[in-house]
Amino acid sequence: MIRGVTLWAALFLVVWPMAPQESNLVWEPLRFLFGEWTGEGSGEPGEGSGSFSFRLELEQKILMRRNRAEYPARQGRPAFSHEDLMIVYKDTGGGRFRAVYFDSEGHVIHYGVRVSEDGRMVQFLSEASGQGPRYRLTYTKTGGDTVRLKFETAPAGKPESFSTYIEAAARRSPESGRIKTAPR
Repeated sequence: MIRGVTLWAALFLVVWPMAPQESNLVWEPLRFLFGEWTGEGSGEPGEGSGSFSFRLELEQKILMRRNRAEYPARQGRPAFSHEDLMIVYKDTGGGRFRAVYFDSEGHVIHYGVRVSEDGRMVQFLSEASGQGPRYRLTYTKTGGDTVRLKFETAPAGKPESFSTYIEAAARRSPESGRIKTAPR
């Protein structure tokens, strides 16, 4: 009986640490996005600044992005802010990354996720539909702790006619390091 318990405990200790390591490997293509970021950009809403973060959550099963942008008053328009949340997950059926996005304006967007072969670009692309606009959000690694991002829209009925809505540059906060998991 004691040998059986000892064998079971030994197997548990050998197998148990493997789960988080396997999970970490799943996220390797998106790892350059992990951490706390600050940025500035411009586009249709005007000049703005903001911050976002990418963190693993739910025992490393999802990657969560939180974003907040601030836009100052401009040409008679009052200052405003924008907040959003995006959850990236691995599709169990095809093994591809997918994402769902929610924002303070009431938008819900479902994205397919593509990572470039060189691992320096991650693109979130919504599915084409004749009824509404299409969206494309691209993060491009420009340095160890810097990225460029571009958010584009395409009108209904013209799913490949993208125009830039926002362009920005962001820098990872030095104190955030390369966050692997959310704080508990």
